[in-house]
Amino acid sequence: MNFDILIIGAGPAGLHAARVAAAAGAKVGIVDDNPLPGGQIWRQGPRHAPKGPARAAIDALAQYKDITHLGGTRVIQALPDRQILVEDATRGFKIGYGKLIVATGARERFLPYPGWTLPGVTGAGGLQALIKGGTPVRGERIVIAGTGPLLWAAAVTAREQGAQVAAIVEQAAPGDVRRFAMGLLHTPAKLAQALRMRFDLRATPYYRDAHVAEACGDARLTHVRVRRGDEDMRIDCDRLACAYGLVPNTQIGRALGCDVLDTPGGAALRVDEWQATSVDDIYAAGECTGVGGMELSALEGRIAACAALGERKRARVHFAERERYRRFARRMHDAFSLDAKLRALAAPDTILCRCEDVRFGEAALHRSWRDAKLQTRCGMGPCQGKICGEAAAFCFGWEATGSAGQRPPFSPARIETLLEG
Repeated sequence: MNFDILIIGAGPAGLHAARVAAAAGAKVGIVDDNPLPGGQIWRQGPRHAPKGPARAAIDALAQYKDITHLGGTRVIQALPDRQILVEDATRGFKIGYGKLIVATGARERFLPYPGWTLPGVTGAGGLQALIKGGTPVRGERIVIAGTGPLLWAAAVTAREQGAQVAAIVEQAAPGDVRRFAMGLLHTPAKLAQALRMRFDLRATPYYRDAHVAEACGDARLTHVRVRRGDEDMRIDCDRLACAYGLVPNTQIGRALGCDVLDTPGGAALRVDEWQATSVDDIYAAGECTGVGGMELSALEGRIAACAALGERKRARVHFAERERYRRFARRMHDAFSLDAKLRALAAPDTILCRCEDVRFGEAALHRSWRDAKLQTRCGMGPCQGKICGEAAAFCFGWEATGSAGQRPPFSPARIETLLEG
């Protein structure tokens, strides 16, 4: 199986890149670990058919016979000679490519606090995924907490399915949120989206300069303790969706040898104006190059595909609009940067690494992520530090995890698949 252009990721960046490349006559492959296209932001589900821009981008896959969508397929290893090893539900196999576009998106950042491992506690994006996957929430009381615009999107999704959103708890200060809202005048599409969500949730309490200090309950979540200024308040709830922004997914890009750079949202793949990485014929687009939203991801996907095709004049047409949304991204990161007080949320006996049951106090005794891994097995479980690694970097001031990239396999794989490599 060989493609002129192979795309890893079927979110907004990957789908728009595929459409541009296929329209130019290239043989295009898309690999994505979700069974249906759309990525996290356009995730489909039993009662969540895509609509609007998502519908148009997904429908384009069926319009071009030279697009092969490999859904439910995970990248296991980067191989020499422009190949990758992948695995689906039945087998492992190799895929070859001429040009590669990495569009692996982002994941949520979690910070530890007492009770965050209780049943009923998820991330904001995690709650959206559960709801779209069919989890019933009708009649449930849900607190949405953390930081950034994702909180509002998650709240709207929950409310549309009959949940009662008990509160939105934002750690950013009121002034920062207000300045960000005023800056939306520069991106009318974002402004219209924000106004619709604010109207839909007009009766929902919105607390700023506040954070969840503790999730409480015995066998399951029953209420949360929210710290607002110098006061604590109790909010009864059945679910808590709490996450602190998004972190670029750079794992596959790093494994391919691509350089990274530090951004306000975390380490991201370094690209030039053409979305080209430091490795010849490998491009990157979307939130793996820096978190900036759906519109920016789509533009970067188009630019990457045009550049991969050698059509730089067509790519340059999108530069001005890309810069406009990059400015939006900078304003977003400035407004919702994490307050240093969040480093002290966890108690010494709070679990930091869920996979290996390593407590916060145990990890705090060590000088670096590497030392903590050697002495406590922190980050050595199935998620390979994707959750606890980012939390430790923020709480302890350590270097972000995996600076040299994770060793393959990137996810659990069958022995037969590994033998294919």
